Amino acid sequence: MTLLALGINHKTAPVALREKVAFTPDSLVEALASLKKLDGVDESVIVSTCNRTELYVNANDESGQKLLKWLSDFHRLDINEIANNSYVLSQDDAVKHIMRVASGLDSLILGEPQILGQVKQAYGDAKHSGMINSEFDKLFQHTFSVAKRVRSETEIGANAVSVAYAAVQLAKHIFAELPKRSVLLVGAGETIELVAQHLKEQGVNKLAVANRTVARAEALAETLGASVYTLSQVPEHLKDFDIVISSTASQLPLIGKGMVEKALKQRKNMPMFLVDLAVPRDIESEVNELGDAYLYTVDDLQHIVQKNLENREQAAQEAEKLIEKQAGDYMTWKQSQQSIDLVRQYRQKGMAQRDDIVEKAKAQLAEGKDADAVLEEMAYKLTNALLHPTTLALREAAMHDDPALSRWMGQALALSDFSSDENK
Repeated sequence: MTLLALGINHKTAPVALREKVAFTPDSLVEALASLKKLDGVDESVIVSTCNRTELYVNANDESGQKLLKWLSDFHRLDINEIANNSYVLSQDDAVKHIMRVASGLDSLILGEPQILGQVKQAYGDAKHSGMINSEFDKLFQHTFSVAKRVRSETEIGANAVSVAYAAVQLAKHIFAELPKRSVLLVGAGETIELVAQHLKEQGVNKLAVANRTVARAEALAETLGASVYTLSQVPEHLKDFDIVISSTASQLPLIGKGMVEKALKQRKNMPMFLVDLAVPRDIESEVNELGDAYLYTVDDLQHIVQKNLENREQAAQEAEKLIEKQAGDYMTWKQSQQSIDLVRQYRQKGMAQRDDIVEKAKAQLAEGKDADAVLEEMAYKLTNALLHPTTLALREAAMHDDPALSRWMGQALALSDFSSDENK
């Protein structure tokens, strides 16, 4: 059996094709059942996210052509379209790939943590469908362990690589106990939604949303348990917040130096952290002139994000070395299992031949044949059965003029001439 990975991801295919080959939760069940019926497939896992669709199978299809045809047939797509935008990896390359994927090294955002949960879900779905046996169970459990080590032993996920996350991380540096702080979010678009998500993950509960359209603010506030203000109410309530993060489509600043200065006086000069993620700016740059106001713009955060990406690239190099070793450890285990299977098969075949020859000898004795003649015939047949395949293998090695193979076989058969070579 060969371990294969057939995939399409953000590096190899446009989003239009990635959408066509994606699996919904309902179609995933059908797909796993279909793969189970595919001739030669022993185990399979399907990983399907917005950026990738990957099939991992243990099969007797070394080229991946059967798998490629199955994927094109399942989604009713031209096989050439998939072939031209996909990749097929086998054996140790496939092992390294699944470990890289689960560790976030193959993601659109280097080091993103969500993919590990998605791979775990894919494994769980496959196991529930009866598509996981001992080999894949070992592979994926080992992969999860490696991904955890990558995250704990390197800095791959330690630094913010989005401006929304960077804003929240900066807030943590300025305010030691972030969950106790009050936050005003100005705007209700996608960027503010991401900021709100990161704040909730950090345990912040005192939140308010101010927006030009109250209905949009209420929709976001409902998911956060937050208060709602109109933009015109911001000057009145600004004093109540330690952190202000703004991202609107306004063409003019919404928060001026005078407004912040008044709020700081009302706060008795308790510091205020302001983040302006908008272009054009929502907060006047002159706010930075105020002693107790800490203003960061989107450009400031982009510099932080770029530096953090560089740090992640360094961490990724450390992670690659870890994965290289761990993939090698898995392949060593797999090869040891194969050798165990070979030994078992060899012994079973030898014992079956022995039993057959002994039974024939007993039958001959029961018929009254001479015991010495029966024993000699039995010994001859047993010796011939054991030596014949080995003799053919030795001849084959000699025909290929491979001294190393011949020497190895001689040592394995405990032939004195070859055994003594080890000590020369």
